[in-house]
Amino acid sequence: MLENIRLSIQGIWSHKMRSFLTMLGIIIGIAAIISIVSTIKGTNEQIKQNLIGSGNNTVEIKLYQNEWEYEPAYNGLPQGVPVITEETINEILEIDGVDAASLYLARNYAEGIYYNGTALNGGRVYGIDSRYFSTCGYQLQKGRGFVDKDYSGFRKVAIIDTSAAKSLFGGTNPLGKTLELNKEVFTIIGVCEKSNTFKPVINSMEDYYNYTSSTGNTGIVFIPNTDWPIVYNYDEPQNLIIRASSTDDMSSAGRQCADILNAYITASDIQYKASDLLEQAKHLQDLSASTNQQLIWIASISLLVGGIGVMNIMLVSVTERTREIGLKKAIGAKKSRILGQFLTEAAVLTSLGGLIGVVAGIILAQVISRISQTPSAISLPAIIFSVIFSMAIGILFGLLPSIKAANLNPIDALRHE
Repeated sequence: MLENIRLSIQGIWSHKMRSFLTMLGIIIGIAAIISIVSTIKGTNEQIKQNLIGSGNNTVEIKLYQNEWEYEPAYNGLPQGVPVITEETINEILEIDGVDAASLYLARNYAEGIYYNGTALNGGRVYGIDSRYFSTCGYQLQKGRGFVDKDYSGFRKVAIIDTSAAKSLFGGTNPLGKTLELNKEVFTIIGVCEKSNTFKPVINSMEDYYNYTSSTGNTGIVFIPNTDWPIVYNYDEPQNLIIRASSTDDMSSAGRQCADILNAYITASDIQYKASDLLEQAKHLQDLSASTNQQLIWIASISLLVGGIGVMNIMLVSVTERTREIGLKKAIGAKKSRILGQFLTEAAVLTSLGGLIGVVAGIILAQVISRISQTPSAISLPAIIFSVIFSMAIGILFGLLPSIKAANLNPIDALRHE
């Protein structure tokens, strides 16, 4: 085998231009497939990141009435929906794939948030438990967080995020200042910010509006959940947010949590639903992949053309070396030896083309990424598959010439001019 490989490399090197032109179809096909697969993989990761965001793997489980999110501010207190207890939270924390869980109450478009007559238009108010910040990945930038006495003593204290601090206070320090929530006065004890460095890829105004509509707000005001009845007059069913162990666990964990909460609901038209962003990402990825698979099939045509080129050049090689084959058979070389020699030469030729194609594909993927401003991610399985596939093409298309060489009559071969 090693001797066959040595002879193959020697033969390829002695006809460098012819060998390169023979490999060109393989090189182009492999390079095209590598670059397309890399672009697909990079695009899929971008889709997932743009939907899921910072990568903190959080899933919100909210209350819905039929297909619409339930809004207690407009619909009142729902019947048949109990308050979530600590026992239920402990049951949720036992689910595989759930690392943390927190309960919260929310007003997504809260009115009545003021500081010295300045309104926080479009702001949100969250009533949170002591686990919320750690579950969602918030970090304090100034001041302190909520302590047990804030909850047990019904202290009217608040933490605002950096957006609210900028909207209401500009560049001044908000700590110690008071703001109004539905005419109730709360003292600001801290400023927080979500701990992520994710920035979505925005290539158009549509991308900008999609992103800002899902994440944009003028600020969030956090208060202890025990203070919620002080501001909004009654206890409400809470929302749940969990942190999954990994991105791939988000869908399953969210569904299981919703099932547990729904088991306690007696109302027929109200239920908890998980916001399955991962499922949305998969739908978009499938759409992207189905389009790009067509491009892979088109690129594969060049591999077929390259294989035909290999067959052609191997037939030429058999014709050129007919006397050599006859001499080898005359001194006792078996058919299997001749067959193995030419198959090895074809496999080595296409394997070299595959390796060059892989390098060209990686470079091409980076060039496409720079020009189109889309990410690329090199796929190691695609590289390994490409090299093996190119070798298989050499064996497949080199089989006919190799059989022809092995079946030559030694006497006729020696007489060949």
